[in-house]
Amino acid sequence: MRLSRKSDYALRAVRHFANLPKDKLGSISAVAEAESVPREFLAKILKDLTRSGILVAYQGVKGGYRLARPAKEVTFLDVIEAIDGPIHLNLCTESETCRCERFDDCTMRNFWITQEKAFRRTLEKQHFGKYKARKSRSGVQL
Repeated sequence: MRLSRKSDYALRAVRHFANLPKDKLGSISAVAEAESVPREFLAKILKDLTRSGILVAYQGVKGGYRLARPAKEVTFLDVIEAIDGPIHLNLCTESETCRCERFDDCTMRNFWITQEKAFRRTLEKQHFGKYKARKSRSGVQL
C-alpha cells in the first residue's frame, strides 16, 4: 500500500492551515508555495477537503481557507479518507464489495482485519495539533 500523492499533498496542506494564526485565512497560492504543491492540483484537493468538512472556504478578494475545527480534532485518517476514501489493506476487509469465493471461510481474513484496525487506530491518534510549525536554529520554519 502506498499513500497517494493527492493524500500526501492534502496532509501537507492541512498541516499548513493548522499552523496559521486563528484569525488568518490561507490562500491557495500561499499554501502551494509553502508546501511545494502544484497550485491547480491543490485547488482540487482543497475543494475535496472543504466538501468533507475539514476546511471552510471563504469567497472574495480577502477569501481563503481555514480549518473547520480545532487542529487537535483533525486526524490523519480524516484527511486521507476525505481524499482517497476508506482505507483497506486487503480486498478481504472490504466486506461490502469483496467477491472472493473464499470470503466466508478465509483463514487470512482475520489477520487483515486486525492489521487494518491497528493501522486505522494509528492514523486516528495522529492529529494536527501535534504538528505545529517550529523554527530551526537557522530560523527556517520546519
